[in-house]
Amino acid sequence: MSDDPTEFIRSVMPLCATLGVRAREVSVERVALSLDWAEGLCTSGGLMHGGVLMALADSAGAACAYLNLPEGAAGTATVESTTNFIGAVREGTVDAVARPLHVGSTTIVVETELEAAERLVAKVTQTQLVLRA
Repeated sequence: MSDDPTEFIRSVMPLCATLGVRAREVSVERVALSLDWAEGLCTSGGLMHGGVLMALADSAGAACAYLNLPEGAAGTATVESTTNFIGAVREGTVDAVARPLHVGSTTIVVETELEAAERLVAKVTQTQLVLRA
């Protein structure tokens, strides 16, 4: 793993580089990613697209699951994701913080909170399948 968390995230998930995602923290306990509002990431009315927010949350959750893989696992894949949108993002930076809720031998469950301007804008719970070689 690279010493630069952003370089690591962008190398394992090229979509993060395309979107401009930055990593602030990458550890087994917590993955923290950030994404700046940009017109090209919006839907009508200047609102950041829900799919972009879901991609940010999925990336944080996937990285968290990956870092918590059990011995002998080859990778992880999202098999279920539930997103509850609570607010809109019209400017600034969105911060995603993912934490493991359950780390098992076949699945890993991660909860990710998205905040903008210090207010909760979405909460995501996802189940990641543990892939074997």
